[in-house]
Amino acid sequence: MFLNKKINAVSYGEVLFDVFGEEKKIGGAPLNLALRTASFGFPVAMISAVGNDEDGKVICDYIKENQLDTRGIITTQDYDTGIVQVTLNERGSATYEIKFPSAWDFIELNENVQNIVQNADVFFFGSLSCRNDVSRNTLFSLLNFNPKMFKVFDVNLRKPFYNIEVLQQLMNKADFIKFNDEEILEIASELGFQSDNLEENIQFISEKTSTKSICVTLGKHGSLLLWNGNIYQHGGYPVKVADTVGAGDSFLASLIAKLLSDKNPETALDFASAVGALVASYSGANPKLRNEEIDNFLKERV
Repeated sequence: MFLNKKINAVSYGEVLFDVFGEEKKIGGAPLNLALRTASFGFPVAMISAVGNDEDGKVICDYIKENQLDTRGIITTQDYDTGIVQVTLNERGSATYEIKFPSAWDFIELNENVQNIVQNADVFFFGSLSCRNDVSRNTLFSLLNFNPKMFKVFDVNLRKPFYNIEVLQQLMNKADFIKFNDEEILEIASELGFQSDNLEENIQFISEKTSTKSICVTLGKHGSLLLWNGNIYQHGGYPVKVADTVGAGDSFLASLIAKLLSDKNPETALDFASAVGALVASYSGANPKLRNEEIDNFLKERV
């Protein structure tokens, strides 16, 4: 499924429980990214914080069971493990009520974290972890710590936890930015660019932030990818949607894994679209997907 190349990945940010009514499921976009990347056989470390509580213990045990490096997960005595109330509409699309403050707002810089990042080939980070100054300051320190790593910014606009100044700083640090279509239009508009054309918005953000690689997801309509100066498009794969929670995270993890190992953008986009669609067909952010299931999904749609 992948070329024989070892890619050391690190994911930074929130780990938490998504609460769907009476049901709780482990999630958080950075953890979803880490779990999907690890499922492809790559070494992955998670940097986050949990509370000294039962939820934190359950999350750490789950992370260890899924072969992630947990040295970068801090346990804090002062704050509870993160909780998000998730509401699904009739199409399975989610809205989120995110508890503040939570343990992951207080990720402190330490020697373990620095050692992990020192050996990273790819570093995933998002905007939500910047809503509090402790985790934000740690993130910016780490983004400057290893100049060789490929920095992937997963934009997650969750009101009221973002502002354009911090978003622009994060984009300026990134080698690769992933938006959905609403996010890129909102951010480009805030930066003074007015156009409904997604390709024009991609080029604007690329030039504005000196970021050569950008992906925009379009929900059921697929995705666009700027890679090595060319824009590639994929129409997506229709599936019966259970919910959309985590589908974009799995899409991004799959896309980066393929791009950094196989180097073929069209193959990478096709593979990522299949994984994202399969995840959306299951309930929850992190369903187990066997390699054979992904391969068969793609073969059936040739």
